[in-house]
Amino acid sequence: MTSVQEASPGAVLSRVKGQDDALQVLRGSLRAPLHAYLFIGPRGTGRREAAVAFAAGLLCPNGGCGECASCRETLAGRHPDLTIVERAGASIAVSQSQEVARMALRTPRAGRYQVLVLVDFDLAEAAVPVLLKTIEEPPASTVIIVIAETIPRSFVTIASRCLKVPFKPLGPEAIIEMLLEEGASPQEASAVAEVCGGRLDRARLLVRDPGFAQRLGLWRSVPSRLDGTGARVAELAEELLASTEEPLAVVRERQAEELHSLEQQAAQLGEKAIPGRSDIDERHKRELRRVRTDELRAGLDALLGIYRDRATAQQVPPQRLRAVLGALEAIEEASSRLSRNVNETMLLQWLLLRLDT
Repeated sequence: MTSVQEASPGAVLSRVKGQDDALQVLRGSLRAPLHAYLFIGPRGTGRREAAVAFAAGLLCPNGGCGECASCRETLAGRHPDLTIVERAGASIAVSQSQEVARMALRTPRAGRYQVLVLVDFDLAEAAVPVLLKTIEEPPASTVIIVIAETIPRSFVTIASRCLKVPFKPLGPEAIIEMLLEEGASPQEASAVAEVCGGRLDRARLLVRDPGFAQRLGLWRSVPSRLDGTGARVAELAEELLASTEEPLAVVRERQAEELHSLEQQAAQLGEKAIPGRSDIDERHKRELRRVRTDELRAGLDALLGIYRDRATAQQVPPQRLRAVLGALEAIEEASSRLSRNVNETMLLQWLLLRLDT
C-alpha cells in the first residue's frame, strides 16, 4: 500500500470516475477552495461520492492523500468537520435552511475547514432566502457543496453564487470499467451498461440483481399482451408493480448489511445503539422510494423505445401513426407524473388503457 508520505496530493479524487471536467475543477480548488460549489447533474453520476472525496481532500493534512486517518474518516462519513444534510421532505423547509445557517457558523474541530454537503437543496422554494444568505456570507473556514439535478427558476440566484461543477451521464465504457474493478463479470458489466442510463448507482444495483433482464422483457411484452379488456389492463398493472420488488430486495439486503456493520462499530465504542439511527432509517426509506421510481421509469423507457420504433417504421398507416404518437405522449406524461407522488397502480392502469388501441 502507498504510504501517506508517498501519496500525492489530491489522490483521493481518483475515486471519482468518468467525470474529467468535474475533476479538473476540483483538483484546481484543493489548495484555495471557494466558499460554495454547485455539483450539478443527473442522479447516479457520482456527485455525492465526488463531494465526499473533495471534502476529504480539503480536510486532509496531506492535501487529500487518500490514506491517512482523516481521509478514511471523511470517506466513511465520520469526520467531525464533514456534515451531510439530506433533504427531509418534498422540498427544503425553512427550518432546515435555518439549521444549515447555524451549522455554517461553527468553528472547524480538527483542521482549517468544515465542509457542509447539502443534498437535493435545489428543491428549496420558500427556504431560498435563508439558504441564499448562508451561501453568500459563510465564514472563511466553511465550504458549502450543494448537490442538485437542475437549476429551477427559484434557485437561479443561489446557483449564481456557487462555482458550478458539471456531472454528466457516464458512458458505457466507464460503467463497464468500474463494474469490472468491483468484481462483475464482463458479460454482466456489458449487459448492465446498456440499460443503466449512464448511472453508476443503478448499474451497481442491477449487477447484483439477476432478474433485471427478465423485468425488461416483461415491460417490452406489454404492447403484445394488451387485448382490449379492462381485466388485462388490471392484471398487467399489478404484474409490473410486483416486479419492482426484486430490486428493492437487493437494496434492503445491502441496507441490512450497512446496519449490521454500524451496530458492530457502535458496540466496539461502547454505544448501546447506532448514533443517528433515525436519520439512517429515513435515508434508507428515501433510497427505496428512489429505486422503485427508477425501476418504473426504466420500464417506461423500454415502452418508449418500442413505440418510437413503430413511429419511425416505413409505411405506417395514418390512423395507426396517430395511435402510436398518442401512446408516446401518454408514456412521457406517465414518466412525468411519477415525480408527483401519484398512486402508481392508477397511473399504470391509466397508461395501459391509452396504449391499448
